[in-house]
Amino acid sequence: MIVIAHLSDVHLDGGERAADRTRAVMEYLDALPYDLDAVLVSGDIADEAQDTEYEEAAKLLRSRHPLVVCPGNHDERAAFRRGLMAEEPPSAAPVDQVLRGEGFVLAVCDSSVPGEHHGYLEESTMAWLEEVVAGTPTETPVLVAFHHPPVELNAPYVDGIRQFGEERLAALVERHPHVKAFLCGHAHTAAATTFAGRPVLVAPGVVSTVRLPWEAQRGAAEWVHLDEPPAVAFHVIGDDGRLTTHYRVVMGPR
Repeated sequence: MIVIAHLSDVHLDGGERAADRTRAVMEYLDALPYDLDAVLVSGDIADEAQDTEYEEAAKLLRSRHPLVVCPGNHDERAAFRRGLMAEEPPSAAPVDQVLRGEGFVLAVCDSSVPGEHHGYLEESTMAWLEEVVAGTPTETPVLVAFHHPPVELNAPYVDGIRQFGEERLAALVERHPHVKAFLCGHAHTAAATTFAGRPVLVAPGVVSTVRLPWEAQRGAAEWVHLDEPPAVAFHVIGDDGRLTTHYRVVMGPR
């Protein structure tokens, strides 16, 4: 059995609230009586892409489990690389990473667009992803992760800034049946849908929860809900190869 924990959108800003919520989730994962195969943090690590925010993230996003962190639309690539990857001088290239675990591959793509809030996979990222997937044995499941969902979630607050150019991603996975699912964040709500015949599994937001259209009152200020506790997703690949996702609320600071 393969178990991958997935959290997203911590938006560290130097304040106690975001830090306490992030700490609660990471401490919960570290205290589990089970060795996870990976912990994925799918973007929006810093709120304003400040060096001090990444310094804070480097301290909080530590784990006894294998950890992969990718940027989101609130992040800046060079600052991310400097603060979380100790890269000097830091590159402004997409932050694409692969974790090859026992019995699975996690391909983590940078869907951020510098200076924008929507997502798009650069051609270099698409070429890199093709190489990773094609180089993985077909009996090994590949999970593809990024910040922005490549499909609408019926959540107007985020659908306008989702990942675009998704037809290239659909064509890629059509060539590679062992791509089993897409993992993402950005929406600040636990969600599941499909794209290109695969599950799209969205992690809940750590820092906040976005209200859905039938929950919110009129006015943009009503979309973001700060009182719900943080939560995490667990993606499980069973011995039969079937993928299941569980969502867990982390009790602690609100």
